[in-house]
Amino acid sequence: MPSAANRPAGLPRPASVAPVSLAELAALSGGTLHGADVRVTGITASSEQVRPGDLFAGVTGRSGHGARFAGDAVAAGASAVLTDRAGQTSVPVGVPVLVVEDVRAVLGPVAAAVYGRPSAGLRVLGVTGTSGKTTTTFLMRAGLEAAGRTPGLIGTVATMIGDQEIKTGFTTPEAPEVQALLAVMRECGVTDVAMEVSSHALAMGRVRGIDFTAAGFTNLSEDHLDFHEDMADYFRAKTMLFDLTDRAVIVIDDDWGHRLVDVVGPSVTVSTGRDPRGTWQAFEIADLPDGSTHFRVSGPWFGPGRTSDPPRIELTMGCAIPGRYNVANALLALALLYEAGVDPGVAAPAIAAATVPGRMERVDAGQGFLAVVDYSHKPAAVDGALRTLRPLTRGRLVIVLGCGGDRDRAKRPLMGQIAAHGADLLIVTDDNPRSEDPAEIRRAMLAGALAVPSGERGEVREIGDRADAIDAAVAAARPGDTLLVAGKGHEPGQEIAGVVYPFDDREVLRAALVQAVQAAGAAGTARPDGTARPDGTGRPDGTGRAAGTGRPNGAAP
Repeated sequence: MPSAANRPAGLPRPASVAPVSLAELAALSGGTLHGADVRVTGITASSEQVRPGDLFAGVTGRSGHGARFAGDAVAAGASAVLTDRAGQTSVPVGVPVLVVEDVRAVLGPVAAAVYGRPSAGLRVLGVTGTSGKTTTTFLMRAGLEAAGRTPGLIGTVATMIGDQEIKTGFTTPEAPEVQALLAVMRECGVTDVAMEVSSHALAMGRVRGIDFTAAGFTNLSEDHLDFHEDMADYFRAKTMLFDLTDRAVIVIDDDWGHRLVDVVGPSVTVSTGRDPRGTWQAFEIADLPDGSTHFRVSGPWFGPGRTSDPPRIELTMGCAIPGRYNVANALLALALLYEAGVDPGVAAPAIAAATVPGRMERVDAGQGFLAVVDYSHKPAAVDGALRTLRPLTRGRLVIVLGCGGDRDRAKRPLMGQIAAHGADLLIVTDDNPRSEDPAEIRRAMLAGALAVPSGERGEVREIGDRADAIDAAVAAARPGDTLLVAGKGHEPGQEIAGVVYPFDDREVLRAALVQAVQAAGAAGTARPDGTARPDGTGRPDGTGRAAGTGRPNGAAP
């Protein structure tokens, strides 16, 4: 175990915590206290994040029981241990231990109690679903700021306390960390929190103990089947969020949304297809030349005179992020903000202007074609991105795409198939291979791509090195084309064989575009053959990438 001096700082904790007795926590959790009734001032399930006065939670995990680190936790200053009967035997003699049947089931409520139930002093707006969680939370954040609120954000791209960004490593942190974050946000004057809630977090109890003001559902499509048994199990995990709130806001543009309404009961519904059952409806949707959308919205009345059956209002809004599917995200954000008491007339313009890092993010270096980076790394998301960009493309649609390792293998051929069918040029490359052989991942994608009949698919290439693949795509692009670099979006690194190398698709793409534009300008041509750039251009040593955009020394890992 690292020494105290070298121990990771971990996520922030509140500056002031009122000590809580183990007896109170035992009553809350239904557990049994063995030993002295000490008071605790913090809680963690990581022995490396223990602070003096903490309650250490020994949780059963895939790689063993966390209670085996109880001795390390006590040595680091933990005052007591929370665990189950199996873990109790690992607790040092004389250390107070709170024994419960299922640690994960009570960890959220216990952590909330330790930190003074912070969500009770905040308006917490949760969003779950396969795609659109990040976009919806960022759009809500923009609406909250426009309304004069002080927003917090917890999610994939960033966790933010006001304007301060915090690194968490999870879409939804573990229960003790998320409760501590909420307590810090409350201390810092945050009024509202826009929060992504993943299916993993729901299945593992990370958000139990949070009082959600309202919760939203975006959509459901195949994903995370390496964690969930099947789609039914995946759906059941999503439904758990709505047990934590009495205000459900559900997009009913797919069958899963309708199924969720059946499970949850009376709900606020969102439709972009003029579904007469939609509480909130988008209509007269127009795609603008830059990929943004403009539409009309019908929704319930806001302001004086609100009743259980309010009159309808209509307003005009839009979304700057390309893709008709983002109309649903924008409308869901508006509906959730309404539940938090934000005037739609104030929120709508802010939502229309907001952007999200790595979500259909344009990269422009003066090239004669549209270049976009997007986080789409699931079959439905890739299909949606290609369908969105096709109407904006006068020439060819080019996609650079890989699949992550140590994740759902079944989606790899499907993603290859979708990309080959929807694009004019598919370059299959590496994403985050993690511990897997990247060539095997590419092989599965290529099998799906080449299964598409030759007359129905675009050109398919394989370039394993991701930066080389992006370079090749830029070299192949001509004026009027659209280039989509998909899969990693905002991510700043690429994980290969246990090592995370600095790699940001946006930076690598921008460097390649700058090099191509400079090379074309120097040659006085736009690369007539569209296949290669002059020898050595854009790479100082003729082989590596521009500094800071690829891997150290320009070398492949």
